[in-house]
Amino acid sequence: MARRPRRTIGLLDARSGAILRTVIDEYVSSATPVSSNSLVEHYPLGVSSATVRNILSDLEVLGLLSHPHTSAGRVPTDAGYRYYVQVLADEWSLPQVEQRMIRHQFGQVELTSEHWFRLAASTLAANTGTAGLATTAKAEAARVRRVDLVTVQDRLALMVVVFREGTMKQTLQNLPLDADQEQLNRVAGLLNVLAVDRTAVEIEAGLADLPAGDEGNDDLDLLRLTGHALVRTMREFDATLIDDIFSDGLLNVMAAPEFDRTDKVRQIFAALENRVYLGSLVESVARAGSVQIFIGHENQSLEMQDVSLVLAPYGRIGRAVGAVGVLGPTRMPYAQAIASVEFVSDLMSELVEHLYA
Repeated sequence: MARRPRRTIGLLDARSGAILRTVIDEYVSSATPVSSNSLVEHYPLGVSSATVRNILSDLEVLGLLSHPHTSAGRVPTDAGYRYYVQVLADEWSLPQVEQRMIRHQFGQVELTSEHWFRLAASTLAANTGTAGLATTAKAEAARVRRVDLVTVQDRLALMVVVFREGTMKQTLQNLPLDADQEQLNRVAGLLNVLAVDRTAVEIEAGLADLPAGDEGNDDLDLLRLTGHALVRTMREFDATLIDDIFSDGLLNVMAAPEFDRTDKVRQIFAALENRVYLGSLVESVARAGSVQIFIGHENQSLEMQDVSLVLAPYGRIGRAVGAVGVLGPTRMPYAQAIASVEFVSDLMSELVEHLYA
Protein backbone atom coordinates (compact mmCIF):
# COMPACT_ATOMS: atom_id res chain seq x y z
CA MET A 1 0.00 0.00 0.00
CA ALA A 2 1.38 3.44 -0.90
CA ARG A 3 2.36 5.60 2.03
CA ARG A 4 0.58 8.87 2.61
CA PRO A 5 2.87 11.85 1.90
CA ARG A 6 4.51 13.37 4.99
CA ARG A 7 3.50 16.95 5.67
CA THR A 8 5.86 19.65 6.87
CA ILE A 9 5.78 19.94 10.65
CA GLY A 10 4.80 23.32 11.99
CA LEU A 11 3.36 24.16 15.36
CA LEU A 12 0.60 21.71 16.23
CA ASP A 13 -2.76 22.97 17.38
CA ALA A 14 -3.44 22.68 21.11
CA ARG A 15 -5.49 19.48 20.85
CA SER A 16 -2.96 17.65 18.67
CA GLY A 17 -0.10 18.80 20.91
CA ALA A 18 -1.91 17.58 24.01
CA ILE A 19 -2.54 14.17 22.47
CA LEU A 20 1.06 13.83 21.27
CA ARG A 21 2.30 14.71 24.76
CA THR A 22 -0.09 12.18 26.29
CA VAL A 23 1.10 9.44 23.90
CA ILE A 24 4.74 10.17 24.75
CA ASP A 25 4.13 10.35 28.51
CA GLU A 26 2.24 7.06 28.37
CA TYR A 27 4.86 5.33 26.22
CA VAL A 28 7.71 6.54 28.43
CA SER A 29 5.88 5.05 31.40
CA SER A 30 4.68 1.78 29.88
CA ALA A 31 7.11 0.97 27.03
CA THR A 32 4.15 -0.44 25.08
CA PRO A 33 2.47 1.04 21.98
CA VAL A 34 -0.37 3.42 22.85
CA SER A 35 -3.81 2.91 21.31
CA SER A 36 -6.61 5.43 20.90
CA ASN A 37 -8.85 3.35 23.16
CA SER A 38 -6.36 3.40 26.02
CA LEU A 39 -5.98 7.17 25.67
CA VAL A 40 -9.74 7.73 25.85
CA GLU A 41 -10.11 5.32 28.78
CA HIS A 42 -7.29 6.67 30.94
CA TYR A 43 -7.02 10.38 30.10
CA PRO A 44 -9.64 13.17 30.23
CA LEU A 45 -9.07 14.33 26.66
CA GLY A 46 -12.62 15.58 26.17
CA VAL A 47 -12.92 14.16 22.65
CA SER A 48 -14.30 10.99 21.09
CA SER A 49 -12.34 7.90 20.16
CA ALA A 50 -12.89 8.71 16.50
CA THR A 51 -11.36 12.17 16.94
CA VAL A 52 -8.37 10.69 18.78
CA ARG A 53 -7.87 8.13 16.00
CA ASN A 54 -7.91 10.89 13.38
CA ILE A 55 -5.40 12.99 15.31
CA LEU A 56 -3.12 9.98 15.83
CA SER A 57 -3.28 9.30 12.11
CA ASP A 58 -2.37 12.92 11.34
CA LEU A 59 0.55 12.78 13.79
CA GLU A 60 1.75 9.65 12.04
CA VAL A 61 1.60 11.37 8.65
CA LEU A 62 3.68 14.19 10.14
CA GLY A 63 6.30 11.64 11.16
CA LEU A 64 5.83 12.27 14.90
CA LEU A 65 4.41 8.81 15.60
CA SER A 66 4.91 5.41 14.03
CA HIS A 67 2.66 2.38 13.89
CA PRO A 68 4.34 -0.99 14.58
CA HIS A 69 2.88 -3.62 12.28
CA THR A 70 2.23 -6.07 15.11
CA SER A 71 0.42 -3.58 17.33
CA ALA A 72 -2.81 -1.65 17.38
CA GLY A 73 -1.02 1.23 19.08
CA ARG A 74 1.48 3.88 18.13
CA VAL A 75 4.93 4.84 19.41
CA PRO A 76 6.81 8.14 19.21
CA THR A 77 9.48 8.65 16.57
CA ASP A 78 12.74 10.55 17.06
CA ALA A 79 11.00 13.56 15.49
CA GLY A 80 8.13 13.16 17.94
CA TYR A 81 10.52 13.20 20.88
CA ARG A 82 12.29 16.25 19.40
CA TYR A 83 8.99 18.15 19.13
CA TYR A 84 8.11 17.08 22.65
CA VAL A 85 11.42 18.34 24.05
CA GLN A 86 11.31 21.67 22.21
CA VAL A 87 7.62 22.49 22.51
CA LEU A 88 5.56 20.26 24.78
CA ALA A 89 7.59 19.14 27.79
CA ASP A 90 6.65 20.79 31.07
CA GLU A 91 9.25 22.65 33.09
CA TRP A 92 10.63 20.42 35.82
CA SER A 93 13.12 21.09 38.57
CA LEU A 94 14.70 19.01 41.30
CA PRO A 95 12.88 19.31 44.62
CA GLN A 96 14.73 21.53 47.09
CA VAL A 97 15.31 18.63 49.47
CA GLU A 98 17.09 16.68 46.70
CA GLN A 99 19.17 19.71 45.77
CA ARG A 100 20.31 20.11 49.38
CA MET A 101 21.10 16.41 49.66
CA ILE A 102 23.19 16.42 46.47
CA ARG A 103 25.08 19.53 47.57
CA HIS A 104 25.79 17.86 50.89
CA GLN A 105 27.11 14.74 49.17
CA PHE A 106 29.48 16.77 47.01
CA GLY A 107 30.62 18.62 50.11
CA GLN A 108 31.78 15.33 51.62
CA VAL A 109 34.17 14.30 48.83
CA GLU A 110 37.69 15.50 48.16
CA LEU A 111 37.66 17.66 45.05
CA THR A 112 41.21 16.81 44.02
CA SER A 113 40.29 13.22 43.20
CA GLU A 114 38.06 11.25 40.87
CA HIS A 115 35.35 10.96 43.53
CA TRP A 116 33.39 14.02 42.42
CA PHE A 117 33.21 12.75 38.82
CA ARG A 118 31.95 9.37 40.05
CA LEU A 119 29.46 11.12 42.31
CA ALA A 120 28.15 13.22 39.41
CA ALA A 121 27.55 10.08 37.32
CA SER A 122 25.89 8.14 40.16
CA THR A 123 23.69 11.10 41.13
CA LEU A 124 22.38 11.49 37.59
CA ALA A 125 21.78 7.75 37.24
CA ALA A 126 19.81 7.64 40.49
CA ASN A 127 17.74 10.73 39.65
CA THR A 128 16.73 9.72 36.14
CA GLY A 129 16.74 5.91 36.05
CA THR A 130 19.20 6.05 33.14
CA ALA A 131 23.00 5.86 32.91
CA GLY A 132 24.82 8.88 34.31
CA LEU A 133 27.96 10.18 32.60
CA ALA A 134 30.71 12.60 33.61
CA THR A 135 33.93 13.54 31.87
CA THR A 136 36.82 15.09 33.73
CA ALA A 137 37.26 18.84 33.37
CA LYS A 138 40.05 19.62 30.98
CA ALA A 139 41.86 22.81 30.01
CA GLU A 140 43.76 23.28 26.76
CA ALA A 141 46.90 23.53 28.86
CA ALA A 142 46.69 21.90 32.29
CA ARG A 143 48.05 23.61 35.36
CA VAL A 144 49.48 21.83 38.39
CA ARG A 145 47.75 21.97 41.74
CA ARG A 146 50.13 19.68 43.63
CA VAL A 147 52.90 17.13 43.04
CA ASP A 148 53.84 14.35 45.45
CA LEU A 149 56.72 11.87 45.27
CA VAL A 150 56.36 8.57 47.09
CA THR A 151 59.08 5.97 47.45
CA VAL A 152 58.11 2.57 46.08
CA GLN A 153 61.40 0.69 46.34
CA ASP A 154 65.09 1.40 45.83
CA ARG A 155 65.52 3.76 42.89
CA LEU A 156 61.81 3.78 42.04
CA ALA A 157 59.33 6.48 43.00
CA LEU A 158 55.66 7.18 42.30
CA MET A 159 54.89 10.68 41.04
CA VAL A 160 51.34 11.82 41.86
CA VAL A 161 50.25 14.91 39.93
CA VAL A 162 47.00 16.68 40.77
CA PHE A 163 45.89 19.20 38.15
CA ARG A 164 44.03 22.39 38.90
CA GLU A 165 40.76 20.93 37.58
CA GLY A 166 40.87 17.99 40.00
CA THR A 167 42.22 15.28 37.69
CA MET A 168 45.00 13.13 39.10
CA LYS A 169 47.78 11.30 37.23
CA GLN A 170 50.24 8.77 38.63
CA THR A 171 53.49 7.68 36.95
CA LEU A 172 56.41 5.55 38.06
CA GLN A 173 59.82 7.20 37.87
CA ASN A 174 63.16 5.42 37.84
CA LEU A 175 65.77 7.21 39.96
CA PRO A 176 69.53 7.30 39.33
CA LEU A 177 70.23 6.89 43.06
CA ASP A 178 68.70 5.52 46.22
CA ALA A 179 66.36 8.11 47.72
CA ASP A 180 64.44 7.75 50.96
CA GLN A 181 61.07 9.35 51.59
CA GLU A 182 62.63 12.29 53.43
CA GLN A 183 64.68 13.24 50.38
CA LEU A 184 61.71 12.75 48.06
CA ASN A 185 59.68 15.08 50.27
CA ARG A 186 62.37 17.76 49.93
CA VAL A 187 62.49 17.36 46.16
CA ALA A 188 58.69 17.40 45.93
CA GLY A 189 58.71 20.67 47.86
CA LEU A 190 61.14 22.19 45.36
CA LEU A 191 59.13 20.79 42.46
CA ASN A 192 55.93 22.33 43.79
CA VAL A 193 57.61 25.73 44.04
CA LEU A 194 58.61 25.34 40.39
CA ALA A 195 55.37 23.85 39.10
CA VAL A 196 52.27 24.91 41.05
CA ASP A 197 49.76 26.81 38.91
CA ARG A 198 52.02 26.56 35.86
CA THR A 199 51.64 24.87 32.48
CA ALA A 200 54.08 22.42 30.89
CA VAL A 201 55.65 25.22 28.84
CA GLU A 202 56.13 27.38 31.93
CA ILE A 203 57.57 24.52 33.98
CA GLU A 204 60.01 23.62 31.19
CA ALA A 205 61.17 27.25 31.12
CA GLY A 206 61.65 27.12 34.89
CA LEU A 207 63.75 23.97 34.60
CA ALA A 208 65.98 25.68 32.02
CA ASP A 209 66.60 28.49 34.52
CA LEU A 210 67.88 26.17 37.26
CA PRO A 211 71.50 26.88 38.20
CA ALA A 212 74.08 24.88 36.24
CA GLY A 213 77.31 23.40 37.55
CA ASP A 214 75.78 21.76 40.61
CA GLU A 215 76.56 18.18 39.63
CA GLY A 216 76.67 16.06 42.72
CA ASN A 217 73.80 18.00 44.33
CA ASP A 218 71.44 15.04 44.66
CA ASP A 219 68.33 17.11 45.40
CA LEU A 220 68.89 19.34 42.38
CA ASP A 221 69.62 16.34 40.13
CA LEU A 222 66.37 14.71 41.27
CA LEU A 223 64.50 17.98 40.77
CA ARG A 224 65.65 18.14 37.14
CA LEU A 225 64.79 14.49 36.54
CA THR A 226 61.33 14.61 38.11
CA GLY A 227 60.64 18.02 36.60
CA HIS A 228 61.21 16.76 33.07
CA ALA A 229 59.10 13.68 33.84
CA LEU A 230 56.33 16.01 35.02
CA VAL A 231 56.53 18.00 31.77
CA ARG A 232 56.21 14.79 29.72
CA THR A 233 53.18 13.70 31.75
CA MET A 234 51.53 17.07 31.25
CA ARG A 235 52.18 17.12 27.51
CA GLU A 236 50.61 13.68 27.14
CA PHE A 237 47.63 14.84 29.18
CA ASP A 238 47.23 18.03 27.13
CA ALA A 239 47.30 16.03 23.88
CA THR A 240 44.14 14.07 24.76
CA LEU A 241 40.66 15.36 23.88
CA ILE A 242 38.99 13.50 26.74
CA ASP A 243 41.02 12.25 29.65
CA ASP A 244 38.45 9.97 31.26
CA ILE A 245 34.74 9.25 31.38
CA PHE A 246 32.90 7.98 34.44
CA SER A 247 29.57 6.20 34.16
CA ASP A 248 27.01 4.72 36.49
CA GLY A 249 23.62 3.09 36.00
CA LEU A 250 24.46 0.60 33.27
CA LEU A 251 21.96 -1.78 34.87
CA ASN A 252 19.25 0.85 34.43
CA VAL A 253 19.83 0.78 30.68
CA MET A 254 20.08 -2.99 30.53
CA ALA A 255 16.74 -3.28 32.33
CA ALA A 256 14.93 -1.33 29.60
CA PRO A 257 13.00 -3.63 27.23
CA GLU A 258 14.64 -1.90 24.25
CA PHE A 259 18.00 -3.32 25.37
CA ASP A 260 17.23 -6.90 26.26
CA ARG A 261 20.36 -7.88 24.31
CA THR A 262 23.49 -7.37 26.40
CA ASP A 263 25.70 -7.04 23.32
CA LYS A 264 23.67 -4.03 22.19
CA VAL A 265 24.37 -2.19 25.44
CA ARG A 266 28.02 -3.19 25.23
CA GLN A 267 28.28 -1.66 21.74
CA ILE A 268 26.73 1.58 23.01
CA PHE A 269 29.20 1.97 25.83
CA ALA A 270 32.08 0.93 23.58
CA ALA A 271 31.12 3.84 21.30
CA LEU A 272 31.35 6.18 24.28
CA GLU A 273 34.88 4.96 24.91
CA ASN A 274 35.86 6.45 21.55
CA ARG A 275 37.68 9.58 22.76
CA VAL A 276 37.45 11.32 19.37
CA TYR A 277 33.66 10.85 19.17
CA LEU A 278 33.08 11.84 22.77
CA GLY A 279 35.52 14.73 22.47
CA SER A 280 33.57 16.13 19.52
CA LEU A 281 30.34 15.87 21.54
CA VAL A 282 31.85 17.68 24.52
CA GLU A 283 33.28 20.33 22.22
CA SER A 284 29.91 20.99 20.57
CA VAL A 285 28.13 21.07 23.93
CA ALA A 286 30.74 23.47 25.32
CA ARG A 287 30.30 25.79 22.33
CA ALA A 288 26.55 25.78 22.84
CA GLY A 289 27.02 26.58 26.53
CA SER A 290 23.81 24.84 27.58
CA VAL A 291 22.07 21.48 27.77
CA GLN A 292 22.09 19.68 24.43
CA ILE A 293 19.91 16.69 23.56
CA PHE A 294 20.84 14.07 20.95
CA ILE A 295 17.86 11.85 20.14
CA GLY A 296 18.21 8.51 18.37
CA HIS A 297 19.32 9.05 14.78
CA GLU A 298 20.56 12.55 15.60
CA ASN A 299 23.61 10.74 17.00
CA GLN A 300 26.30 10.38 14.34
CA SER A 301 27.59 7.07 15.70
CA LEU A 302 25.54 4.12 14.39
CA GLU A 303 25.86 2.35 17.74
CA MET A 304 24.20 5.32 19.48
CA GLN A 305 21.14 5.62 17.26
CA ASP A 306 18.88 3.66 19.58
CA VAL A 307 19.58 5.94 22.54
CA SER A 308 19.29 9.55 23.59
CA LEU A 309 21.96 11.65 25.25
CA VAL A 310 21.27 14.68 27.41
CA LEU A 311 24.57 16.51 27.97
CA ALA A 312 25.56 19.81 29.55
CA PRO A 313 28.96 21.51 29.86
CA TYR A 314 30.48 22.53 33.14
CA GLY A 315 33.46 24.69 33.97
CA ARG A 316 34.48 27.68 31.89
CA ILE A 317 35.88 27.94 28.38
CA GLY A 318 39.43 29.23 28.62
CA ARG A 319 39.94 27.52 31.96
CA ALA A 320 38.58 23.99 31.93
CA VAL A 321 35.54 22.33 30.41
CA GLY A 322 33.95 18.93 30.95
CA ALA A 323 30.49 17.49 30.44
CA VAL A 324 27.92 15.65 32.51
CA GLY A 325 24.80 13.95 31.26
CA VAL A 326 22.64 10.89 30.95
CA LEU A 327 22.26 8.12 28.39
CA GLY A 328 19.15 6.03 28.01
CA PRO A 329 16.55 4.79 25.57
CA THR A 330 14.86 7.43 23.44
CA ARG A 331 11.93 6.62 25.70
CA MET A 332 13.35 8.57 28.64
CA PRO A 333 11.80 11.14 31.02
CA TYR A 334 13.25 14.15 29.21
CA ALA A 335 12.01 16.91 31.51
CA GLN A 336 13.45 15.19 34.56
CA ALA A 337 16.68 14.34 32.74
CA ILE A 338 17.19 17.93 31.54
CA ALA A 339 16.56 19.42 34.99
CA SER A 340 18.87 16.92 36.69
CA VAL A 341 21.68 17.44 34.19
CA GLU A 342 21.35 21.23 34.44
CA PHE A 343 21.55 21.14 38.23
CA VAL A 344 24.58 18.85 38.36
CA SER A 345 26.39 20.82 35.64
CA ASP A 346 25.82 24.08 37.56
CA LEU A 347 27.12 22.42 40.72
CA MET A 348 30.20 21.08 38.92
CA SER A 349 30.88 24.55 37.52
CA GLU A 350 30.83 25.92 41.05
CA LEU A 351 33.36 23.29 42.08
CA VAL A 352 35.70 24.13 39.19
CA GLU A 353 35.51 27.81 40.14
CA HIS A 354 36.33 26.85 43.72
CA LEU A 355 39.38 24.91 42.57
CA TYR A 356 40.63 27.95 40.65
CA ALA A 357 39.86 30.44 43.43
